[in-house]
Amino acid sequence: MLTGTLILLNHMSQAQDKWGLRRCVDYALANNISIKQADVQARLNKLVLDQSRLTQIPTLALGTSGAVIAGRQNVNAFTLTNITYFYNSYSLQSSVNLFNFGSLQNTIQANRYAWQASLASTEKTKNDISLNVANAYLQVLLSKEQAEAAQKKLVLSQSQLELTRKQVRAGALPELNAAELEAQIAQDSSNYISLLGQIQQNVLGLKAYMGLDSGAPFEVDTPPVDQIPVEQLVNMEPETVYALALVNQPQQKADALTIEANRKNVRANKGAMYPTVSLQGSLGTNYSSNAKTTTYSNPKYVSTDTVFGYRVAGTNTSVVQDVYSFDANTKRIPYFNQLDNGFNQYLGLNLNIPIFNNGTLRTNYNRSKLNLRNAELQRDQDNLTLKNNIYQAYTAASIALQKYEANKISLAATTKSADFAQKRYAVGMLNTIDLLTNENNKFNAEINLLSSQYDYVFKMKVLEFYKGLGIKL
Repeated sequence: MLTGTLILLNHMSQAQDKWGLRRCVDYALANNISIKQADVQARLNKLVLDQSRLTQIPTLALGTSGAVIAGRQNVNAFTLTNITYFYNSYSLQSSVNLFNFGSLQNTIQANRYAWQASLASTEKTKNDISLNVANAYLQVLLSKEQAEAAQKKLVLSQSQLELTRKQVRAGALPELNAAELEAQIAQDSSNYISLLGQIQQNVLGLKAYMGLDSGAPFEVDTPPVDQIPVEQLVNMEPETVYALALVNQPQQKADALTIEANRKNVRANKGAMYPTVSLQGSLGTNYSSNAKTTTYSNPKYVSTDTVFGYRVAGTNTSVVQDVYSFDANTKRIPYFNQLDNGFNQYLGLNLNIPIFNNGTLRTNYNRSKLNLRNAELQRDQDNLTLKNNIYQAYTAASIALQKYEANKISLAATTKSADFAQKRYAVGMLNTIDLLTNENNKFNAEINLLSSQYDYVFKMKVLEFYKGLGIKL
């Protein structure tokens, strides 16, 4: 039953499309949510930069309003009249900053550096994800190697049990020997099943870093660990790697750009405390339905009696005066005529001198200086962390190499001991417990060698990453 299951698992793995490390990393870079969030932040910073650039362009606004006005209006002096009329106006306004002590230009440059810093931060996120994917990928390879070693151990124990049962049936060995081997097979089966489960757990962890659906078919390509290229440890001196990392690592680039952005912000906030000169202009016109014009026609003289009640002195004869009279015709001024007649223009300079604004500008200036200092401290902290990480990685790689070499010696010794034990057991000179002890020692040595070998490879890949060589197997 177990053999059939192993054949089925092997057939399924061969039928699936296998993933190499490069493919896993590329998929993670395209689908990991953390990378997408970093990319969105970079796009937001680009929008801020674009908007600040546009502030150099004159503003232009077209406005119109319309209203119905009703009620008692003071149309003429000392006269209130109930009227209702429609009022409409148009305006076109523009304004541009001419001089502001470099505040606007420094703001644009600060936003440009901030955008570039966010791009570098995105690259750092990509590098971190790539490193995590590489580690998870190697963990999958390690668990597969361990499972294969456990499978070989299980098959060997099964072969030993079959041989022992034959000897028991022949009376050459006691039944206890077979029972001890059956217990060992049960233990080997448990170990093998646990390692198969560990493979699945490691695969799920790798999928999580990649942003791949947990239920998607997935099988990693398993290159022999001996064929994974690794730089010589002698070429990875910490100070040399650190000097290269200061230039190559995106976190250090992001820190430098962030400092420059804060320096520009200090200058921008300082410039904001000084006077600003701007040019303003506008065009406007309006219309009112109450606007009227009066025309006169048919001029004529009209005789009137008793002008102002005066009479000729000493008589009853009224004073008669001829008055020049017209026919008056009142009508509304046409819409477009009013717009044409009311058209007006304005062009002027505006000087804005900040005198007292509750300390806002001064506070912004002082805050920007503290932000600059904080960015410089963050750079120093990141550089210190980078150097510590490189020295720790170098030390870990050196220890891993020593453990790997020691485990090779241990495996050679336990293999030799297990071979002697097999020969002695075959001729009845060794009991089952001693045989199993030697076999377990050999198995543990194989597992330790695999673990130390993969650990050494990963530690070296970390150093290669810091050196700027990228992640590759």
